[in-house]
Amino acid sequence: MAEGLNRGEDPTFSKRMRMDTDPNTAITEFLTKCDDYQLFQLTKFYRDRLEQAIEEGVEGLSLMLTGEDHFSGQEYHKVTELAEKGNMAASSKLLLNLVMDKGSRARRVMWESFVKMHRLPKLDKILKEMQELGPDPFDYMNIGRGLSEIPSHLKDVQQKHKETLRVQTETLRVNTILMKDKVKIFQLVTLYTELTVISTVRDRTLVEHELLARGRDHEEWRKKHLQRELEKIRTDQLFHSSFSRSSTWLQKMKSTVKRSNSGSSAAVSGVAGIGKTTMVQKIVYDWATGKIYPHFQFVFSFKFRDLNAINCRINLRNLILDLYPYFGNILGELWKNPERLLFIFDGLDEFKDSIDFDNHQINTEADYICTDPEDWCEVSDIVYSLIQHKLLPGCSVLVTSRPTALHLLEKAEISVWAEILGFVGEERKEYFNKFFEDQSVAAAVFKHVEENELLYTMCYNPSYCWILGLSLGPFFTQRDRKQQRVPRTITQLYSYYIYNILKNHGREIESPRDVLLKIGEMAFTGVSEKKIVFRNGDLIKNNLQPSQFLSGFMMELLERDGSAQSVVYTFPHLTIQEFVAALAQFLTPDPGDIGKLLSEAHSKEDGRFEIFLRFVVGLSSSQSARPLEEFLGPFLHQTICRVIDWVKEKVEGQIGNTESQTGKRDLLNTFHYLFESQNKTLAQATVGSLETLAFGHLDSRRALRLTPIDCAVLSHVIGFCDTIKHLNLQNCSIRYEGLQRLGPALHKCQVLRLGRNELGDSGVKLLSAALRNPDCKIEELELWDNDLTASCIEDLASALSTNRSLMDLNLNKNKLGDSVKLLTAALRNPDCKIQNLEPGLCVDV
Repeated sequence: MAEGLNRGEDPTFSKRMRMDTDPNTAITEFLTKCDDYQLFQLTKFYRDRLEQAIEEGVEGLSLMLTGEDHFSGQEYHKVTELAEKGNMAASSKLLLNLVMDKGSRARRVMWESFVKMHRLPKLDKILKEMQELGPDPFDYMNIGRGLSEIPSHLKDVQQKHKETLRVQTETLRVNTILMKDKVKIFQLVTLYTELTVISTVRDRTLVEHELLARGRDHEEWRKKHLQRELEKIRTDQLFHSSFSRSSTWLQKMKSTVKRSNSGSSAAVSGVAGIGKTTMVQKIVYDWATGKIYPHFQFVFSFKFRDLNAINCRINLRNLILDLYPYFGNILGELWKNPERLLFIFDGLDEFKDSIDFDNHQINTEADYICTDPEDWCEVSDIVYSLIQHKLLPGCSVLVTSRPTALHLLEKAEISVWAEILGFVGEERKEYFNKFFEDQSVAAAVFKHVEENELLYTMCYNPSYCWILGLSLGPFFTQRDRKQQRVPRTITQLYSYYIYNILKNHGREIESPRDVLLKIGEMAFTGVSEKKIVFRNGDLIKNNLQPSQFLSGFMMELLERDGSAQSVVYTFPHLTIQEFVAALAQFLTPDPGDIGKLLSEAHSKEDGRFEIFLRFVVGLSSSQSARPLEEFLGPFLHQTICRVIDWVKEKVEGQIGNTESQTGKRDLLNTFHYLFESQNKTLAQATVGSLETLAFGHLDSRRALRLTPIDCAVLSHVIGFCDTIKHLNLQNCSIRYEGLQRLGPALHKCQVLRLGRNELGDSGVKLLSAALRNPDCKIEELELWDNDLTASCIEDLASALSTNRSLMDLNLNKNKLGDSVKLLTAALRNPDCKIQNLEPGLCVDV
């Protein structure tokens, strides 16, 4: 190793680096002792993490570098312009590129600036890690380098192995009961969409209950935490030492670094359907095709579900030869250099045997430890010994698991923890672009999904994206399905989801109606009890038994209770469980007092029945019921009538009760029922004469936050009203996306209060369209505190020049400057009715 990289090995300095009470002083001292080459290595090593870490502080950092004359004014402008447009990732990437090009002095100033910056969690994490490592990062960063080339006599078998793995992993087989052939085959690289993986594992309870999460709040939570503290990690970085989190492992690394014996174990967690197995397949494929992990000469991948079939003692040699017989007698050569081997074990939650890393007996007694690849052991002992570096110490191990089994690894020697968040942001759009060959179809399907709160929320999970693609795709691709019949509601979408299962496999059972009724009754019990996992006892209680037809609705999972293991069942998504529970209400021959059931469900303050109720009302619509009745027979007319009467009663009782937030939310939920029903007669009878709607309030604490889909529902309801005399949406956080959905109905309002909604200049363009509508009835318009600038005045002036209804316009608390005077010409138009304008503007008429 270069002499410069060993500088600062003084143990006194190392101790001082770790124990200094002021971490900033320690880091500053460390940076002072670094020479230019070391600093270059440090920046290169942490480069990917730094890009994420400085996103929030990129403008301040750019200003510091400009102040020290390392950035020109033009370079500063380029960096900050990207940040101002919200493209923080590109901004931080550009800043680091500029710094690396500038040379050693700029790099040093950048690192010194890092120490001065505050409240950037990801950056603080990096600096803390450097503090813990003391002068060792430079040895640490060089781990794994300088490995000798693979011996010539192993090259042929390596090539054979890579080709075998490439063939095994280049296609993706998807099993689905939604299709006649039940299996669809894709090219992996064609369909695979990168998942967002974070280099930590969150609380297991939080992760599991993501199944219960709904709405844009969930998406905003993800974005917020990704920006603040959750670090993204690429799959090719899973064994990148800069993501290591185990202090014990770091100490071990320090003692073994000079021997390059640097094996590590990584654990990747993720909820069901999130893409763990497909990610493993992509890792193996990428290694086989030479794209990642060049320091691993051989990769061996196993599925725990396959290991369950081994019911006798076995050794690692035979475990490999059973899958890859062409290794013959040369495995002994591989054992000599374990640091060049990677073992992958997928699906720990599916393993029938127990691996207890916290068991003192297992950790100390030789009978439970497998230390030689030739030793005959239980499969669980082989896996345990590889992860704990007792077997082939120096090799690397990757384990994947659902969060439910993650506790098994808490005491294991795991150096890198990671969790798959699934698709975030644009990754969802990319999935649909790859799912459909026709990009116009992909765009149409994604737009449809994006506009629906529940559908969009589901899309973080690749399995749900698959369901949506199969269910929605035919409406945009098959000639016999008219686009005007594309599901507009979540109820209609799920009706077609169930319809596809029935169409392809309904004839496999004698009475689909009876079976769905039983599944629905069990689902309803689950919704009532907040239960999403069902056991064999639940199936028996409802006269159900496992079948391929049942698997179209429920997934089979393995659950461990101590050393025992059992099969449990869960619906692919909570909303599917809620839909089937709602469907059962229309299939039962004796509906009982359905109105009472709905009222009791509606009275639950925890919202557990909210989506269930939307589905019940939605299924009272002939458009939602029609495809299902083809296979299930007619829905009970008595139930349909009672549901419609119940909705009518709810609307009439809640319209005048919007003083409290609870009252506002109840009315909004009832409007969702109207939207799901798509019953024009019912809507006109209940809201046709509605004159006042107030979801907003001058006090933000008393206003109700509206999501984009809430706004779409509200627009739908207003469309049935004759005239809305007063619509109050102050402090409802509707933003441009919400206003976009409200736009078609706004011209029907007389008084429109839109203060403090972050509408921006683009929002004024939408409002201008409403003002230009010849049927516009808007007399009073409030747009105070809406992030408006001079850029919107031209659009507004143009609209006012043709509008004949507006009399009061409030533009207070916006950064309009003198540009508001541009409205003068429009206001002088003799047809203009404006009498009051805030901020005040003298108009000579």
